[in-house]
Amino acid sequence: MPRRYDPERRQRIIDAAIRVVGEKGLAGLSHRSVAAAADVPLGSTTYHFATLDELMVAALRQANEGFAKVVAARGAFEDPALDLAGELAGLLGEWLAGERVGVELEYELYLAALRRPALRPVAAEWCQGLAEVLARRTDAVTARALVALMDGMSLQVLLTDGEYDAGYAREMLARLIP
Repeated sequence: MPRRYDPERRQRIIDAAIRVVGEKGLAGLSHRSVAAAADVPLGSTTYHFATLDELMVAALRQANEGFAKVVAARGAFEDPALDLAGELAGLLGEWLAGERVGVELEYELYLAALRRPALRPVAAEWCQGLAEVLARRTDAVTARALVALMDGMSLQVLLTDGEYDAGYAREMLARLIP
């Protein structure tokens, strides 16, 4: 029997992996659970992703794109007349106000890099990419510090189920900007 041509299958598998992690956490991620969620044969998941780490790398890379789109959509980091701290606080608020499951998923995959070395380069891409954008408005060291502060504030909001305070975020970010 000839193979069925399905050019979207790999993407459906990645999307399914993201849904599985969103619903069940990383502990619920397996080739079998993803195949069921994507409605594809189990062999398809292992064909496209030989290991779970490969699948998680693809899922993390796609999740990172969500935040990158928010950054790109703002387009304010090039304009030196705009308040950088205010823009960053707004960006963070916009991201955290979005679908909570999506933000939690991004962080769950991001933090999985602590135990899964294959994920570390992809997790680092997120930090490096944002720092590169911010370095256009400030120096590289300050840009990295801003990313770390934003990361920490995001984690605090997620872990405490607290409300995001844009005013506080703006004030703290402004303290780092020369």
